[in-house]
Amino acid sequence: MQIQFPESWPTTSAEAIALQHSLAPQIVLEDRLPDPIRFVAGVDAGFEDEGRTTRAAVVVLSFPDLTPVDEVLVRRPTTFPYVPGLLSFREVPAVLAALAQLQTEPDVMLCDGQGIAHPRRLGIASHLGLLCGCPTIGVAKSRLVGTHIKVPTDKGAWVPLVDRGEQIGAVLRNRANTKPLYISVGHCVSLETAIDLVLRCTTKYRLPETTRYADRLASSGKGQSALGDVQQGRLF
Repeated sequence: MQIQFPESWPTTSAEAIALQHSLAPQIVLEDRLPDPIRFVAGVDAGFEDEGRTTRAAVVVLSFPDLTPVDEVLVRRPTTFPYVPGLLSFREVPAVLAALAQLQTEPDVMLCDGQGIAHPRRLGIASHLGLLCGCPTIGVAKSRLVGTHIKVPTDKGAWVPLVDRGEQIGAVLRNRANTKPLYISVGHCVSLETAIDLVLRCTTKYRLPETTRYADRLASSGKGQSALGDVQQGRLF
């Protein structure tokens, strides 16, 4: 994975918004995935010390059997405040540090957050995809922007998420009679493929296994490992 670590990060909202506007046109909205896909990853972040520390987790699963094969949890000082729409500047520095320590490179990453379903079309999944050169998908539990009609209750049903006349994602019922997820292209994946992969990564829970494992690892203060005991030297 060719991670591009920025020399510096924006320190103000105005700088961050300007960077989002400049990066958004670089997002690729079509499939540039290996065939076959062998590894999928879930990416999530949490906070501790009243937000002063960012805790980022990445869990890699083999595909299509969804067996966890690698995981990393890192902690880094939080350097950007909480500002709606600027989540990536708060979380991505720690996520990049986690990705750099993976021993198994994922073919695609499912991120807990938005892709282009964002006011400036650059949510955390899209920003991360550009920095890593890796296909990414935004898998959000709630809507940030856009409108949609009611989603049918059947598993696999979805409706377009639309903002200012543009389809920016899909509202997907990945399990019958559960709250839908908000799926959007991150980078180098089409929306159709993003929906298909989320469904194929979903088992008996609302969250796809990628997101569920990463969320559990990021949300637990000690790191609830997907591989059993957290490997020595892999928890920082």
